[in-house]
Amino acid sequence: MQDTMIGVDLAKRVFQLHGASMAGQVMFRKKLTQDQFHAFMAQHPACLVVFEACGSASYWAREMAALGHEAKLIAPQYVRPFVKRQKNDANDAEAIVIAARQPEMRFVVAKTADQQARAALFRGRERLVRQRTEDVNALRSLLYEHGHVFPIGLGALGRMQALVADERGDLPGLLREECQDLLTQIAEKSARIAARDQKLKDLAARSETARRLQTMPGVGPLTALALEAFGPDVAQFKRGRDFAAWLGLVPRQHSLGGKERLGRVSKAGQADIRRLLIIGAMSRLGWLGRRKIGPSSWLGRMLARKPKMLVAIALANKMARQIWAMLTRNEDFKDPASAVVI
Repeated sequence: MQDTMIGVDLAKRVFQLHGASMAGQVMFRKKLTQDQFHAFMAQHPACLVVFEACGSASYWAREMAALGHEAKLIAPQYVRPFVKRQKNDANDAEAIVIAARQPEMRFVVAKTADQQARAALFRGRERLVRQRTEDVNALRSLLYEHGHVFPIGLGALGRMQALVADERGDLPGLLREECQDLLTQIAEKSARIAARDQKLKDLAARSETARRLQTMPGVGPLTALALEAFGPDVAQFKRGRDFAAWLGLVPRQHSLGGKERLGRVSKAGQADIRRLLIIGAMSRLGWLGRRKIGPSSWLGRMLARKPKMLVAIALANKMARQIWAMLTRNEDFKDPASAVVI
């Protein structure tokens, strides 16, 4: 049985360690570089090492596991209440140990190297999409300054390209050159986005979990890969509602004195998965249409009295619960018509 707990405040170069017994008695405080930390933990007897969840926390959790230690991660917001007065590295490391000793503490599951690689691919695609959107908006702005108005989005890109290519138009030559440079950047980013889309689809095709997730209407390769890359093992959640709450798809509570007060959607948890589930829910509402939904169904009653976006968020909440059931039971989506009669 482990009798030592070490809280580690991670940084780029220097790590602060706080060693204590399981009863809370302080054993040592150390400040070490990365190499010194690795060498120290290689010689230290097996113990519990606790990190604050951050960019490099999953890597160091895997390194500690390879050295025979047990590693756990705590979300920063759960450590902050235990920091004593002044905030510094030593107090942060001590606060990590105090937080980890709480019997009801929730820990973050460390990501595998494969999960982090998939997340990097997914985030790289998102970054390219944002950059392409910036270029398209810049192109629209330049053309608007010269009296040419185009709608938002990529749908009018062909018309803008034709206008720029028309040498008989009213655009100055210098402006046409600048617009052509933007069009070249947009085309390059579109090609890189398409290449990443294909890579993500290939990864989804080779994953049994991603294949199972895609049997649900509104869940495509991107959403399935995001659930694999960013989501923890759903078995750690007791029920589907807990998974939906982790995604931030439940109302924020402001209850007091036994009176329940529910506010807006909390938006806590993993933003990428939440956004993709809401987009998938909106697509389901779009291709189902009011006629197929029916006024007596759950969705029909919601659409009759609530805005469409709010209904989509409620549907995304239900999708999250169904995903939890599918993954915990290792079953495909059984009822494709559940969006019609729920």
